[in-house]
Amino acid sequence: MNKKNLLFFLLIFSLIPFLFGETRGYLSFEYIKGQAQADVPHGSFQNAQAGLFFSGAVTAKVFYVSEIRFVEESQFELNQALISYQPSTSFNLKLGLYLVPFGKYNLSSRPHQTMLVNDPLNVEYMFPSRWRDIGILFEGRTRSFFYSAYLGNGLSESENLSGGQQYRDNNVDKGKGGRVGFALNQWSEIAYSYFNGKYDEDNSRDLVLHGVDLVWSAEGFQILSEYSKAYLDNPEGLEPGEAEGYFVQLSFNMGAIRPVVSYQKIKYEDRFHGPGFLSSDTPGTGILEEKSRWALGLVCSVSQNFFLKFEYDFNREEDLELKDDSFSLQAALSF
Repeated sequence: MNKKNLLFFLLIFSLIPFLFGETRGYLSFEYIKGQAQADVPHGSFQNAQAGLFFSGAVTAKVFYVSEIRFVEESQFELNQALISYQPSTSFNLKLGLYLVPFGKYNLSSRPHQTMLVNDPLNVEYMFPSRWRDIGILFEGRTRSFFYSAYLGNGLSESENLSGGQQYRDNNVDKGKGGRVGFALNQWSEIAYSYFNGKYDEDNSRDLVLHGVDLVWSAEGFQILSEYSKAYLDNPEGLEPGEAEGYFVQLSFNMGAIRPVVSYQKIKYEDRFHGPGFLSSDTPGTGILEEKSRWALGLVCSVSQNFFLKFEYDFNREEDLELKDDSFSLQAALSF
């Protein structure tokens, strides 16, 4: 989309809240500096982004939500664009583009919602960043029980799991899954997530994801943890691909300052995909990675809606001695 069309698009959407509903948004940018073998060894200001939410009620039971995210120059993405029918808290039907309810992190990974700057390793490697899909989503809550179930286009086959985001189905199969859980108290919950779908163009091979997430909050601290596992069917004669990872994050509430520490790990083995993969007839060089990370962070609340986040990552890769630790600084604002 060129800049003129983008500005027109923004103008039209900016009028919607004044006519029908409300608008919210967020802004952020980062400074990243790594060691000699890191992705950004010389230091760089980057990852400028902005997001806008538009929402409102059409009737007492019908609502709309849209979220637009702008990244760097004039590139933009739709994070959500859906119509919701909600006759009660126990049943909510959503139609359109939705964030996939796989784990807790994917549903709340905007800059002003996270304690750390970078995505955890298992989130980074095992599904697309801000994974979303087009289709039907059911969700609801009854007392301490909550659920989500969805049917959409699913993920496509790509060089790796994180590259499978699509908006038009690449086969006749639909991706399906859900998340069910229990609220342990007002601030804590545990949930299980599942996804299954054919991901190749020939509609013959399954991709299956399992996940467990836990949020535990008490006075003065919070624990956030996710475990995820992936199975990928490969062409006949090749072993299935497999990925497994988790992260544990502990943050402390000390008023305007919140220290954060996280341990993350990912193991990813796939002999068929990887760099150079183009199609089922053009396999890649394979994926064989095992990484871990200690992340130390600090969140400074400058005001109620403005945060400065500092993060230092100690990265380790199995059987390799790399100097790729990195430091990140992020300014995040919500409004």
